[in-house]
Amino acid sequence: MLPGPFHLLPSSALARRLVDRGTVVARRDDRADAIFFLEAGGIDLVRYTGSGDEIVIHRALPGETLCEAALFSSFYHCDVVATEITQLNSINKAAVLEQMRSDPDFALAVSERFAGQIQDGRRRLEILAIREARARVFAAIAEGFLRSDIKSLASLIGLSHEATYRALSSLAKSGRLIKTGRGQYRLPGQAADSGK
Repeated sequence: MLPGPFHLLPSSALARRLVDRGTVVARRDDRADAIFFLEAGGIDLVRYTGSGDEIVIHRALPGETLCEAALFSSFYHCDVVATEITQLNSINKAAVLEQMRSDPDFALAVSERFAGQIQDGRRRLEILAIREARARVFAAIAEGFLRSDIKSLASLIGLSHEATYRALSSLAKSGRLIKTGRGQYRLPGQAADSGK
């Protein structure tokens, strides 16, 4: 199911897709006719240098919308590539823009959603700038970035899963984190059901 406010759009504006790992959902310079909502799996937004080197400019997490700039551009600015078996929804660009024009509450809710994702992206960049693995892992847990499994967290914060496991073990041993289950950690003093 789509999150608010996209659930308000007519069903004709939505297309749910299951794609295999490696599927290119959209290519740079393709006509931009949709934005996407990632339900499950993984999507990388990829650009290429003049010499052909691949640069991942964003790694989308389940629950994120992506290619938002397509709402105001004629063409996609990067390749949209599935990194694993992925469930996503295409959301028709024209329908979103029409709903934004006719419903100010919808437009505000879309803007709020996109602003929240920008804030999350900036927090991720701050965490990536932390050099020491233990400190980076601690910051990621404190920000609630452990949303699925440890390997996904490791990928998100730019560490090997081995380094992430070691850091988590060390943080739990020192009492800075509490292990609540397999692959589950929380901060001391944080309620177990707080979602972080």
